[in-house]
Amino acid sequence: MSEAPATPSHAAIARRLWVHAHPQRFGLMAAAAAFFAGAATEPLIPLLLKVALDEGFIAEPSFPLWMVPVALIGLFALRGVLSFVGAYMLSRSSSRVVLSIRSALADVLLRAEASVFTRLTPGVAVVKVVNDTQTVANGLSGALITLLRDGSTAVALLIYLFWQNWQLTLLSLVTVPVLGAVVRLVHKRIVAVGRAGYQAQLRLAAMIEDLARAWRVIRTFDAQAFEKQRVAAQAGQVQRFALKTSAASALMTPFSQFISSIGVALIVTAALYQAQSGQGTVGSFVGYVTALLLLVSKTRHLTDISNPIINALVVARGVFELMDTPAEPDRGQRPLERARGEITLEDVTLTYPGASTPALNHLSLHVPAGFSIALMGPSGSGKSTVINVLLGFAHPDSGRVLLDGVPVEEYRIADLRRQFAVVSQDIVLFDDTIAANVAYAQPMDEARVEASLHAAALWEHVSSLPQGIYTPVGTNGSQLSGGQRQRLAIARALYKDAPIWIWDEATSALD
Repeated sequence: MSEAPATPSHAAIARRLWVHAHPQRFGLMAAAAAFFAGAATEPLIPLLLKVALDEGFIAEPSFPLWMVPVALIGLFALRGVLSFVGAYMLSRSSSRVVLSIRSALADVLLRAEASVFTRLTPGVAVVKVVNDTQTVANGLSGALITLLRDGSTAVALLIYLFWQNWQLTLLSLVTVPVLGAVVRLVHKRIVAVGRAGYQAQLRLAAMIEDLARAWRVIRTFDAQAFEKQRVAAQAGQVQRFALKTSAASALMTPFSQFISSIGVALIVTAALYQAQSGQGTVGSFVGYVTALLLLVSKTRHLTDISNPIINALVVARGVFELMDTPAEPDRGQRPLERARGEITLEDVTLTYPGASTPALNHLSLHVPAGFSIALMGPSGSGKSTVINVLLGFAHPDSGRVLLDGVPVEEYRIADLRRQFAVVSQDIVLFDDTIAANVAYAQPMDEARVEASLHAAALWEHVSSLPQGIYTPVGTNGSQLSGGQRQRLAIARALYKDAPIWIWDEATSALD
């Protein structure tokens, strides 16, 4: 039995994210510089309080009193500007990282092998490409802002505290190991619940896709109550996982505050004893305690970033699972401009994975160039499989498939498919205009579009529309009838003008 692939660690996921973030390193560095500069101003607040208390209440201070409000207002204004610059540069960089990941995922979907789409639903694909990438960016960028802004400030405050009184500051560090142990325990809980919650969200997305896609079937079978119950059960599962995650992360704040309060109590008590022995002034004591309380506040914010980081990495793992989808193999090297159209199948056998009987069993077929043939048979007899074999979507277990006497696998796959114009029984239209669907992925020629619509017996309807060929067709042609959708698909195949036409029950909805 083959072993299941190892789950990538958070460090491995972070390294893969950095591959996409690396081109934006200069923007990230600018954001970090702005946050570090803002953090450097933080210790000036307790320092100003110390100076104001020590000298502001004496008869002749060494500075004019009006400088105190000017200095405070200027200090906060400078911090605000630096904070804005840092947040803007970080958002700018993270949005470009999202664009990079989305482009990579779209490329994966365009090149993935056909078997992938038997298990990947469109709803899940949309969630991973559109929602999950933004979720990862929002979670990590928000955590990074907190880390840069509050983390750098905490370091600056810690340096100031050591400078003011290194003995008391060293005493405050006795609580750090206890705080670290609590953080690790909470992290494990968040990771476990987060993974299960993410999978539950994907299942819910697939169900919602079914509601939108199969609404006619649901109402025809009077299944609204059944579907409502099914979706409610899955949504309830998602809600429970979300609640468990929130509860686990919510434990972090009270635990960290309680542990930090022990350190603060020790320091304040020791500072009072020092003051009693004449080792410090009131201003020094107030400035030190103010800096200490600011440090505790920043530390509390830092403990809160674990949850968004973990959730973002859990979601990123799902994104990279899609990105690791194998690409469709294309080993052919022979170019093909335009085929003559001779098709030969020699003793072809093909069995789909998991099937007990072959879809094609020693099938031999020869279609000379310029001939038209019809394959007749009941559903499941392999008619559509023949098309999949010709287009390279399925590969025979044995036998050969030739086009113009050359095995199809020797052709470059793009050149091979360019030779076929296919109208499938499963009509797919794009949410665009009639003209864009007819001339899909080819240069637009209005005269050719009109000629193709005439040939498909759809021009009479199109010409009666206010916008003509530039009328939107809706999602998958929802603005058209079943027969009009098939005629539009036929017009698209005619516009392509390929040497080989394949009609897979293309007129099932037509008279």
